[in-house]
Amino acid sequence: MLTVQRKRIDLEKGMIGLVSDTHGLVRPEALAALRGCELIIHAGDIGKPEVLDAFGGIAKLVAIRGNNDRESWAKKFPDVLDLRINGFKLHVIHNVQELELDPVKKKIHAVISGHSHKPATTVRDGIHFINPGSAGPRRFKLPIAVGKLSIKSDKVEAKIIELRS
Repeated sequence: MLTVQRKRIDLEKGMIGLVSDTHGLVRPEALAALRGCELIIHAGDIGKPEVLDAFGGIAKLVAIRGNNDRESWAKKFPDVLDLRINGFKLHVIHNVQELELDPVKKKIHAVISGHSHKPATTVRDGIHFINPGSAGPRRFKLPIAVGKLSIKSDKVEAKIIELRS
C-alpha cells in the first residue's frame, strides 16, 4: 500500500512547475524554465536532498518519493500526494501504472507522474495526465524536459518544456 499525504494550497496566479526524475542532477536550464512558478511539484526519483534545496529556492516545493529514493532523507516524503489547489484536485504519483484509484470517480482534475522519463500530456475522460519527463540524466534518446501546469478559473492547461542540453 502506498503512503498518501493530502495538502491544500492556494496560489495567486495558479502557475505550477512540474519536475521529475532528476536522479540527483540539478540542471540550470530546468531551474530557469520553472522561474516564475508559484509552486513546484517534484514527482519522484529526486536522487539527493540538494535537488529539493535548489528547486525550493525558486518557489514553494512539494515532492513525493520515487522508486529510487530509498535513502533515509527520502523517508519523510509520501509515495502519493493529493493536492487541492485553488479548488482543483491534483493526484501526484511517481508511476502512473500504480494508480490505485479511479480519477473520474474521485473528481480529480489532473494526475501528475514521472518514472518513464517520457514527457507527455494527454486528456482522458476529462482528466489531464501529465508526465514532465526527466530533468535529470538523459536516458536513451528521450528528451530532457520539465512541465508547467496552469490552473485558472475553470480551466487546467498543461505543457511540456523540452530543455536544451
